[in-house]
Amino acid sequence: MIRAERSSVAAVTAVAGPVRSLSPPRAILLGGLTVGVLDGLDALLFFGLRNGIGPVRIFTGIAGGLLGRDAAMAGGWPTALLGLVLHFLIATTIVTVFYLASRRLPFLTRRPLVWGPLYGIAVYLTMNLIVLPLSALHGTGLPSALAVLLNGVLIHIVGVGTPSALFARAAQRVQPA
Repeated sequence: MIRAERSSVAAVTAVAGPVRSLSPPRAILLGGLTVGVLDGLDALLFFGLRNGIGPVRIFTGIAGGLLGRDAAMAGGWPTALLGLVLHFLIATTIVTVFYLASRRLPFLTRRPLVWGPLYGIAVYLTMNLIVLPLSALHGTGLPSALAVLLNGVLIHIVGVGTPSALFARAAQRVQPA
């Protein structure tokens, strides 16, 4: 069965040229959705269980990066919805950046389980050391609580960087054997 599948893929590739398992737009959108869901669920579970913070407050906090803390917290559900949209926009942008980088640096998709986690750490550092300090929240850098720091790094390795690399790989052309 596996031999027949390989020969079918080889035959299609020989006739149609290089193929992709996902088109780049589809890979980026599915990747953004995956990263957004994984990172969002992590935030809901981690901060919900650790601090008793609910979904509305978590997503209004994200909107606070654009609106400022006071305006976001006063906005209620509409601001939480804005935060949810921003969260998925950021997730999709993160996947897009990895995909575009992998087009220039193809080695990134040859070893997604190496480069994806490293990308996740780079994203975590960029968000905490550059994006949040420049946002309307005026973040102050890395979290001081070890549990928050470890959770943030781990979710960015497993739920942000690795899926970004895997979806970028799925969008790369497969050359005939």
